[in-house]
Amino acid sequence: MSTEPGLGAEPEADEDTTAGGTTETSHLTDRANGAGTDGAEDDGRSAGTTASGDATDGDEGAGSVSGAAAGGDAGSGDGAGGQSEAAAELAAQRVERERIARRKAEKSAPIESGTKLSGKAADLLAAVRAVESGGKPATTVFAAPEPSPRPAAPAPEPVRRPQPAPAAALPGTETIAAVRRVLADGGAPESLAPRVAAALGEGAATLLREDPWQLLRVTGVRPDQADGFARALLGAECGPDDERRGRAVTGWLLEQAAVAGHTALEMPALTAALARGAVPDPEAAVQAALAEGEALVFRDPLDPGAPEPEDDEEERPVRVLVALERYALAEESLADGLARLVNSLAKDASDPWEATAAAATGGAAELARAVAGHGLVLHTGGEAARAEPAALLGAARAAGLRAFAATHTPDGSRRLAGGEGAVGTVADLLSGAAGPGRDRDGALALDLLIVLDAPQLDVEGAAMLVEALPDGARLVLSGDPAALWSQGPGRVFADLLAARVCPQVASRTPDPGPLGELVSGIGVGELAQVEAPGKEVVIVPVRDAGEAVHRTVQLVADSVPRAIGVPAGQTVVITPGHGGAAGTRALNAALKERLNPGPGRFGGFDPGDRIVHSPAPGRTVPGEVVTADADGLHLSCAGAPVVVPKERVEQSVCHGWALTAHQAAGSRWAAAVVVLPGDAVQSLSRPWVYTAFSRAERHLSVVHGVEQALPKAVAETLPKPRTTRLPLLLKTQVPAAG
Repeated sequence: MSTEPGLGAEPEADEDTTAGGTTETSHLTDRANGAGTDGAEDDGRSAGTTASGDATDGDEGAGSVSGAAAGGDAGSGDGAGGQSEAAAELAAQRVERERIARRKAEKSAPIESGTKLSGKAADLLAAVRAVESGGKPATTVFAAPEPSPRPAAPAPEPVRRPQPAPAAALPGTETIAAVRRVLADGGAPESLAPRVAAALGEGAATLLREDPWQLLRVTGVRPDQADGFARALLGAECGPDDERRGRAVTGWLLEQAAVAGHTALEMPALTAALARGAVPDPEAAVQAALAEGEALVFRDPLDPGAPEPEDDEEERPVRVLVALERYALAEESLADGLARLVNSLAKDASDPWEATAAAATGGAAELARAVAGHGLVLHTGGEAARAEPAALLGAARAAGLRAFAATHTPDGSRRLAGGEGAVGTVADLLSGAAGPGRDRDGALALDLLIVLDAPQLDVEGAAMLVEALPDGARLVLSGDPAALWSQGPGRVFADLLAARVCPQVASRTPDPGPLGELVSGIGVGELAQVEAPGKEVVIVPVRDAGEAVHRTVQLVADSVPRAIGVPAGQTVVITPGHGGAAGTRALNAALKERLNPGPGRFGGFDPGDRIVHSPAPGRTVPGEVVTADADGLHLSCAGAPVVVPKERVEQSVCHGWALTAHQAAGSRWAAAVVVLPGDAVQSLSRPWVYTAFSRAERHLSVVHGVEQALPKAVAETLPKPRTTRLPLLLKTQVPAAG
């Protein structure tokens, strides 16, 4: 097949891709025009329903704290036998958070703050201190970061199956009915009632009537919608200067910041966003949120290693941060837990660790030696580098150590051989569905935990994992630093790499073949030409979004199966966002019509539909619809039966032939079709392209309509910065690695 200089070629829409067919060649920078996705990638969250009843596009445009509200709530579904996978995970999280809270409560020394500030920041912090003196807001995260003895915790049952959540966790029918009446009085969709009741609890109706802006606690509701609801309920009493509104919008902005990946916001950014949101007195709004304990404030030195100024009049440079308590608590607990692992390790390695290091060979030998003498080790590399932690896992188990490897997705577990019971997902490990169970102190019965796909760990998940490890255990975080960061807030792996508080082992094992060469170049900012004699990489130029959808369907249904030998069921389509003429919704509709047509009699789904299930926020599991009955929608996800109640289907299940890059992260398919419509330019970045292109094992087709924007994004567009406190917290507790 003849090609121009470039990554490959693809025939016209009705041509075969077999050798000898009529072909049209193109480089990745060929011209193509047209409309595409409706905004940025949504970080993998499911699209939900807003207060106006319209579907939103996840966190499209949520790169700033004043962006549109995130999409709907990723719901939970029941697993086999009526058990709830999401409920089990939440129950496990609840146990871990209780343990974290007990640890934090043991620390009593307050953090010195506000002594050298002036102006509005000083006034605000003084007001916060005055409120704290009355004992109103929570002071948990203000505790001094000194290591404390690990408290004993009640040992949960060492079961390996998810346990159902307590019945009290679900709102009662009376509560939902009462909320529905309030929503009707305010002109809001009554379909929001279950989600409002779940967000606000048993007294939701009373709380909502007294403070209508509490509606902003429901994912997908925007301030303008809450304002309309408040005007309908309060009438003349409603105004933009209402303290309740300022407090609620402050919390909403911090939640939107979390959707965009931040664990905290700098005070100037928060007050500026409040001003843009028509809050007359932003400082007072923040003060009200702090006084009610809905947010916490921190004064962090810009240079924590600098000595204190000798002159009392000289100010030490600081930044004032505001955070929601759940993320501040998680970040401090994560730093405490990592410091505990580093500092509790015995100085001399025991025989099993020496045996593990001696047994490891090749690229795993360096990793094994680092693990033998350190409680925390970072390992970096691409797909081929996964063989090194796999070899470490095998060597450790052969030496008699209790070792386990946790991945982000079930497919990641499938790709990591490690022996029976030695590999599972992070979610299954925390819930007890996989792994060794817990000891009498409630810690995981492990000597070594290896976490693959570490960039996908958000701050809460990482905190729960680290808190669950016993003293003296080793933790290896392994992943590809060029990939997208986590769907949830934080950038744990990147923060640890930057902090340099532990050994870092970089794999020298490259990903093979033309795909490996292409992806490796993208990782360093180069969109290079590669030779693809086996049609490993094919470029399909398109002019507009309609043509992009047409060519994508043809590739999945006809061209790739015929020319490459990969059936449609083993091909994934990846596009930057959910909305727009070439987003996941449009592509899934077209692919369903071609691959599994049907009336959608089960809430829009038919048996055989490919889906993605979101059992908990930030988690997506590919699967297939089996059937439906009175219990709900029956799915097969990673080979396991799952039942999603019908009231949760809309929020937790969507069609899955086409995914966003975040939804696809952690999994791989035999073939991938990456769709880049013309208006997706703002969504493209080097990590996005790297993650999307690297989902393919054998074949990659690029439906290309962004002209020169693709090489420019690869060369110049780095991840959007995320504001986190983890590096500073680590520097105060863990000495820098030599």
